[in-house]
Amino acid sequence: MSATLVYDIRQSRYLNITGRCTLRCQFCPKQQGSKQVHQYQLALQHQPKAADVIALLGQVDHFDEYVFCGYGEPTLNLNTLIEVARTIKERGGKVRLNTDGLANHFHRRNVLPELAPWIDSLSISLNVHNETLYQQHCQPKLAGSWQALLTFIKLAPHYISKVQVSAINGLAGVDIEACRQIVANSGCEFKLRQLDIVG
Repeated sequence: MSATLVYDIRQSRYLNITGRCTLRCQFCPKQQGSKQVHQYQLALQHQPKAADVIALLGQVDHFDEYVFCGYGEPTLNLNTLIEVARTIKERGGKVRLNTDGLANHFHRRNVLPELAPWIDSLSISLNVHNETLYQQHCQPKLAGSWQALLTFIKLAPHYISKVQVSAINGLAGVDIEACRQIVANSGCEFKLRQLDIVG
């Protein structure tokens, strides 16, 4: 069965460019053994190259936006992400990046200046309001991830004009108002997501 590198939800085309992730979120379908979003099987055998994805973009005027969001964390395949996003922008399309906000922590440098020219909007998953719950629900692989995430959220609006930060209603122990305050203090827009609803 061939890998699903692109899939469509409503009027957006989603780009699945890695199976790797910096988190092991206990609420993620992947951690429960599912490789599926809607009717699409998203498991990847290898990291796709930019050319593999560019070949599947289609006509940019057929989609409201292209969204980097798949089976893993898109910024872990950074070169492919930037090259594909650049191609979409050069063709006149819109680009959104869904991320766990740990790109700078993983790459050990600020990658926002590299992303900024090609990303119209950023959706960052905060999920919870404190480090204890982050460790419990998101189970980061890298030490210091919670603080790195908060730093990334504060930095992001300085590079990208539309930054949305989400928390999940229904996760045990999560204080949604506390999440909303973290986001407001960072100058970003808050988005409330519902547990177990993907896309």
